[in-house]
Formats: sequence, C-alpha cells, structure tokens
Amino acid sequence: MAPSRMETKPVILCVKTLLLLYCLVFWVSGVVLLSVGLWWKFMLGPYTLLISSGPSIAPYVLTGTGAAIVLFGLFGCFATCRGRPWMLKLYAVFLSLVFMTELIAGISGFVFRHEIKGTFLTTYSEAVLGYDGRDDRSLAVDSVQRRLHCCGVYNYTSWFSSVYFPVSGIPASCCVSFSDCSTADLKNATLAARKVHKQGCYELVTSFIEGNMGIIAGVTFGIAFSQLIGVCLACCLSRFINANQYEMV
Repeated sequence: MAPSRMETKPVILCVKTLLLLYCLVFWVSGVVLLSVGLWWKFMLGPYTLLISSGPSIAPYVLTGTGAAIVLFGLFGCFATCRGRPWMLKLYAVFLSLVFMTELIAGISGFVFRHEIKGTFLTTYSEAVLGYDGRDDRSLAVDSVQRRLHCCGVYNYTSWFSSVYFPVSGIPASCCVSFSDCSTADLKNATLAARKVHKQGCYELVTSFIEGNMGIIAGVTFGIAFSQLIGVCLACCLSRFINANQYEMV
C-alpha cells in the first residue's frame, strides 16, 4: 500500500495548490463585488432614480453577495489547508449555488434588457418633465447630460414640455460651451438649438447597452462558469483525500 500512498500525495499537493490559488482569486472577486456594491450605494445613489421606478436593491445584492464570497473564500482556503473532505464538499456546494445565482442573473438581464430600456425611458422622461434643478433626480439628470454630452430624452426639444422650461429654459447642463451659453439663450428655443447638444440621452445610453451587451453577457457567463473549476477542484481533492485515508487503513 505504501507505493500507492506515495503516488497519491504529490497529486493531493498539486490539487491543493491549484485550489488555494482559485480560492485567492475567488476571494478577490468577492472584495471587488463588495466594493462595487458600496460604491454604487454611496456614489451612484441618485443615478438609480433614473433607471428604476422604485428603490433599487442591486447595490444591496452586490454588497451581500460580495460579503458572502469573501467569507466563503476564506472558508475555502481553510478547508483546503485542513484537508477535511466534508469542508471541501460544503465549499463545492456553495460554489454551485453561486454559479446558479450568477447564471440566472445573467440570463435574466439578457432576456429582460428591453424591459430595462423601457423602464429607463419612463423614469428618465418623468425626471425631465418634473425637473426643478434642485432635487436628487434633477441633479442626476444634470450629471448625465454633462458627462455624456447629451440633452433631453430624444433631443433638446424634450425640455419644451417640462415645468422648468417656461421659467428658466433648457438646463445649463445641456450646453456645449458654458462660457457661450446664457440664460437668455436657453430660454429662446431658436437660439438654444445652436448652443446645446443635439443628441438625446436615451439613444446614447441604450445604444451603449446594445453595443456592449455581448461583452457584458460574455463576462457574466465567464465568471459564472469559472465557479465550476472550483467545484471540480474541491470535489477532486475530497476524493483523493478520502482515497488516501482509505489506503492507510
């Protein structure tokens, strides 16, 4: 039996090393998800008002998932070092659950992308119509228009129907050049057409989503299927350890 055990030990060491490297990568991915969730919650809070008709749970889901992955990533390292089969099997079960969750989330996002675009159109149109330049949704609209160099929903004429236009004209965040864009110009529909961005924000955002949907889907499914590598490594290590213990009996 001794030669068989000698042959098994290098294999166990090799699989342990690979699984530890995987656990490290898995743990880092959890830290990234946790960071993104917290960043979304505290830095992108107002923007969620433009893409959702109600409070978004996405940052909480990302934060919770990231925290769980961080904890189980540490557990995976501990289970690998200890070499306990039941721990490795539990780790494999968790990776399987993460795989299923990410796969369902990726498929749902891809299938319902048109509904997401419709929701964005509705909420962004409501934000433009009710714009007052002071509340969170209005500030989010200003930020989107400045950063994306766009104006209104479909174009700058979307502002003509807003409650803000009769009082102050088109918001200054639509201006191509702030130094050459006075309040009087923005109140005049003819002059404003030469001072503001022509492209609407809705078209710009949705074209970006459509153009990058393949990349987003590929990355999502790639990350999801990477969990299967961890499942295979954990199961293999558990079987090798069990076989080695059986040979010693």
